[in-house]
Amino acid sequence: MLDFPAKFSADPSVSQTMIPAKIYNSSLRPPPMIEELRELIRYKDLVGQLISKGVKTRYKRSFLGIAWTMLQPLLTMIVLTLVFSSIFQFSNSEYALYVLSGIIVWGFFAQSTAAATGDLLWSGGLISKVPVPKSVFAVSAVGIALINLFLALLVYVLIAFVLGIHLQSAVLLLPIPIVLLGLFGLGVGLVVSAGAVYFPDVLPTYEILLVVWMYLTPVIYPIEILPESVQNLIRFNPLFHLMQPFRAILVEGRPPSVESLLISGSFALAALFAGWWLFTRKARDFAYRL
Repeated sequence: MLDFPAKFSADPSVSQTMIPAKIYNSSLRPPPMIEELRELIRYKDLVGQLISKGVKTRYKRSFLGIAWTMLQPLLTMIVLTLVFSSIFQFSNSEYALYVLSGIIVWGFFAQSTAAATGDLLWSGGLISKVPVPKSVFAVSAVGIALINLFLALLVYVLIAFVLGIHLQSAVLLLPIPIVLLGLFGLGVGLVVSAGAVYFPDVLPTYEILLVVWMYLTPVIYPIEILPESVQNLIRFNPLFHLMQPFRAILVEGRPPSVESLLISGSFALAALFAGWWLFTRKARDFAYRL
């Protein structure tokens, strides 16, 4: 039987009473997934500060400032519309909104996941000195990308107005696919971040894979032009399903189908759970590897 450390009471009447000292038992710690979530909630103010700093830093020395976030998808849309609208047999206005909606969704995903990984790697010095939850960097990266997504949506509204297309009441449902896209981006960002801590080549490799992934996603082309066999393969692409509710609301002016939301929601929650599990399982070792 183990003897616990003890101390004597200051009370003379119980001076000979042995009082067990409180000891730390690591087995009583909550699972890493729960512990990281508690710490993230505790440091929610830090997340807000990182988002604010990220936005200010990105546009502080830019000549166009925050307007560049709005101009970038617009210029890309113009080029793609001039090149591909006749090839895909769309009218210019129809294809412009189709491709702009795809660019907005893809831009958010690419930016949030790559930034989540980069911010964690670049903050290695802070992590080794200050005990902060490691997930704050991924969450703040998604938060910054959400701000840019909102600005890009303002461009979409402006273009739709110029083209004489009025948004329908279904636009009120837009927060639903935005939340699902954010959860999916966070999950993928956590997976890539965890891998990049152990293998330095993960981030540049992922950036190359993003280019391939974009062309495997109907961002600039309609899926209907592809052979049936290729369409069936693309339906395994999570971003295809996450893009569908956006286009239903913005381009087609109707609420997304329940089936579409269930499929995209399943992909989003699965990615978030997998990312959170993997990231929190390895997070305690990050300070020694960064």
